[in-house]
Amino acid sequence: MLTRPALSVAVLISGTGSNLRALLEAASEPGFPARIVAVGADRDADGLAHARDFGVPTFVVPFRDHPSREAWAEELGRRLDDIAPGLIVLSGLMRLLPPALVARWSPRILNTHPAYLPEFPGAHGVRDALAAGVSQTGASVIVVDDGVDTGPILAQERVPVLPDDTEDSLHARIKPVERRLLIDVVRRIATGELDLAAPAHT
Repeated sequence: MLTRPALSVAVLISGTGSNLRALLEAASEPGFPARIVAVGADRDADGLAHARDFGVPTFVVPFRDHPSREAWAEELGRRLDDIAPGLIVLSGLMRLLPPALVARWSPRILNTHPAYLPEFPGAHGVRDALAAGVSQTGASVIVVDDGVDTGPILAQERVPVLPDDTEDSLHARIKPVERRLLIDVVRRIATGELDLAAPAHT
């Protein structure tokens, strides 16, 4: 019986890379159907150390070294073209990708978000949920599109908001859910169980 080749995944980060670490650990397990082939960043991010721990090549395309977001994205795009991953995962990348780069790779770019989309999109999803006084928020995995957290939802799960929650404590409970959902979505894409050509809300 023919076996499906492992899905090659590139991960892009800006910070500590906690979701990256979880994905690297999952991909190192025997039988996991995807492998991380490169980790890139827009700065000298602490999370690059996780990739080095697992022997995964890293690269940096410093945002500040380019005159515009578009120029930065062109260089990032060239790096990604050289790697030619089957999937790109944004793991705390704190930059919006310009439409041309999204179009080049769509729908093979994923992102996680610490809210139950379409609730509380944007950079402060946890803070906004607390400010709204809701009893629950969540975590989501989406396909990246030209909007801000507006792409098709591939997986999501509710997380309760506790009466004494702070932004840090709530985010700390959301993060493990984000990681679990992300790993499962990558696994399902790699096995063909999830078809990105026709993503469905789950």
